[in-house]
Amino acid sequence: MTTKCDVYSFGVVVLETMMGRHPTELISSLSEPSIQNKKLKDILDSRIPLLFSRKDMQEIVLIVTLALTCLCPHPKSRPSMQEIANELL
Repeated sequence: MTTKCDVYSFGVVVLETMMGRHPTELISSLSEPSIQNKKLKDILDSRIPLLFSRKDMQEIVLIVTLALTCLCPHPKSRPSMQEIANELL
């Protein structure tokens, strides 16, 4: 186990929180070109109303983007938890 495994797990937990379910299907589709066409509203938990302010949406995009970078198949390409913490601040 390395800290990069922890980063991957963090990404999974964040996506699970945002999606309201385990992101198995999303994770398995990350290497497919069709992922580029995925819309944020298709990823977020459908129980969350999409009436966000612009600032809220920017923060949600940041969080989902960070979570996806944590799932990079190459561990060396994943951010450190310090980098993630800095981005979230």
